[in-house]
Amino acid sequence: MLVFFEKKLVIFATTKTGSTALHGALSPRASMTFRNPPAVKHASVQKYERILKPTFEELGAPQDMETFALIRHPVEWLSSWFRYRCRDQLIGKPNSTRDVTFNEFVVEYMKDLPRSFADIGSQSKFLTGLDDELGIDHLYQYEAEKRYLQFLRDRLDVPIDTKRRNVSPDFEVTIDPGIRRDLEALHRVEFDLWHIAQH
Repeated sequence: MLVFFEKKLVIFATTKTGSTALHGALSPRASMTFRNPPAVKHASVQKYERILKPTFEELGAPQDMETFALIRHPVEWLSSWFRYRCRDQLIGKPNSTRDVTFNEFVVEYMKDLPRSFADIGSQSKFLTGLDDELGIDHLYQYEAEKRYLQFLRDRLDVPIDTKRRNVSPDFEVTIDPGIRRDLEALHRVEFDLWHIAQH
């Protein structure tokens, strides 16, 4: 999470949406930067509304702060997580996906209690406020890089030169059409939210 008090903007770090690259590019200009541990860097909208926003305002921050976040296409988001957990450093660990297929990963993700290799949360839950509504003022599709970078340049009045960081291994994955239909039906909200984001 990055906070710009003067520009009245909070940038949320949705997982697997290039947040590390944005942090690297913008943290020197931010009023506050939340990097570690990951639960702080990736603080959800509800955590912000419940804890951080009241604290900021108590310390004199503007009450009309706006929020920005990215959302990735749900299948691509799952693919990125799957590929990220295939890396060598996780071999032999419970969250490794080295010995499972992408189809198995998606099926496990759809279960009520997924095993650790598919326990990755949810983009929609991350972006939902305490009132169960979308808690982001400026939501962009991850795939619309030119548009969201231009928004940030204009809003923050800074040049932005992002470099890819914390990248998942690059290899192609495929999903069975039937499993994809099940995913779209079970997690309709994820797809709907991606569709309404600016692109």
